[in-house]
Amino acid sequence: MKVILTTDVPKLGKQGDVVQVSDGYARNYLLPRNMAIEASAARLQELEQKNKQLEKRRKKEEQIAQSIKEQIDGQTFVVKAKCGESGKLFGAVTSKEIADAIKARHKVGIDKKRIEIKEPIKQLGEYPVRIRLHQKAIADIKVRVEEE
Repeated sequence: MKVILTTDVPKLGKQGDVVQVSDGYARNYLLPRNMAIEASAARLQELEQKNKQLEKRRKKEEQIAQSIKEQIDGQTFVVKAKCGESGKLFGAVTSKEIADAIKARHKVGIDKKRIEIKEPIKQLGEYPVRIRLHQKAIADIKVRVEEE
């Protein structure tokens, strides 16, 4: 029996996959647990349309990420922070502060979870930071921490 998986099933496939399984496995396990639906011609066509829409959305997201990367890649962003006499910060520079600095300069919103800081920034100076905008769009920037 051919079924379309509605959830990820270990050792069988991911959501949206069309797989061939035995009749008993489908009727007694997959279908009652809403893990799959029977693959009819109409449902296969519907799945194909959904996949096309998803592909369009992914391409659009990738293009947006590439344009953001072109804007910010290789640039230096300044973050002001309070510090003591020896140049040591009170606290650390967070990814949220870096995202705010990018937004203030380029009017581009970046999720703070996409910003990768190798080690906590606790001193004045310049630090490399990587931003994963998309799987294929990774921007490397520099963050300069200055005294407030």
